[in-house]
Amino acid sequence: MFNLNDIIRPNVLRMKPYSSARDEFKGTASVFLDANENNLGSLAGENYNRYPDPHQKELKQRIAEIKGVEPDQIFLGNGSDEAIDLLFRMVCRPGQDSMLHLPPTYGMYEVSANLNEVRLDAIQLTADYQIPVEEVLLAIKPETKIIFICSPNNPTGNLIEPESIEDILRAFKGLVVVDEAYIDFASDQSWTNRLQEFPNLVILQTFSKAWGMAGLRLGLAFASAEIISVMDKIKPPYNINEATQELALQALEREEALKDMVEEIVQERELLINALPALATVEHVYPSDANFILVKVKDPNGLYNFLLGKGIVVRNRASLPGCEGCLRISVGTLEENQELLKAIAEF
Repeated sequence: MFNLNDIIRPNVLRMKPYSSARDEFKGTASVFLDANENNLGSLAGENYNRYPDPHQKELKQRIAEIKGVEPDQIFLGNGSDEAIDLLFRMVCRPGQDSMLHLPPTYGMYEVSANLNEVRLDAIQLTADYQIPVEEVLLAIKPETKIIFICSPNNPTGNLIEPESIEDILRAFKGLVVVDEAYIDFASDQSWTNRLQEFPNLVILQTFSKAWGMAGLRLGLAFASAEIISVMDKIKPPYNINEATQELALQALEREEALKDMVEEIVQERELLINALPALATVEHVYPSDANFILVKVKDPNGLYNFLLGKGIVVRNRASLPGCEGCLRISVGTLEENQELLKAIAEF
């Protein structure tokens, strides 16, 4: 049976969160002299002289309506990287506890683990980039507090079999973090539909990919209200700025435009998947449920540098175990994709 108090760091259980001026004030007012703001206004624009809502209530309410969850099941962070870091701080004692991840996968899990002095345990994905569940379960130790699963996985692009994730959720007494940064491009449903079923489940999503808001740095975590309340307790008080909250609310009113953009990206992805195998240097194109494609080529370093010379930047993943010989290629516009294919053909 999962019990959050069993894995939270004792100092986090004991600590009192910072109480901001906006936390202490309740009700309505016309004169604000409590937060040492500049009451003359802001040189950056209207309203920016005031601190933003530290709890992002309006934005969370709108996200909750779209995602089919409750507002108290949502954490908003400065990118999903902030949520990753806070999860480590919440449950992992530096120098004592460990995490488990499944390479090849997103590199920030390892970076955050190292930053927080948390031991890294790794189980390599299978040849078809799925989870060897038995190996994972055998690798779990008493000090293992978090397992990270990226689905669709970065850099491989594929969804992880839901049965494998479910087996781990049921067997593990720590946090299982399912990173769904690319879920909008996949055919499968989000794990947010199963939050009530798994009290140890945390889902990460982002506005950086499908919503096209990478420059604003807005990430999401979905979990039980109990988990979210602890994340809110340890986050910086004003971690989401006013401009980001305003622009995100505007974007959420354009949900139909999101569907159109995703449809176009998926269509371009399939065109690339069909066209790339015909090129002489391409050895294998992996299936993708994301907005990028992992491609195995004969000379990854040579092709990468050749493309750079043409002004085309892709990601060289050839040094990652499990991705030998591979480049990761983001799906571009029709014109960009044609330019890419033409350059690879020239190589």
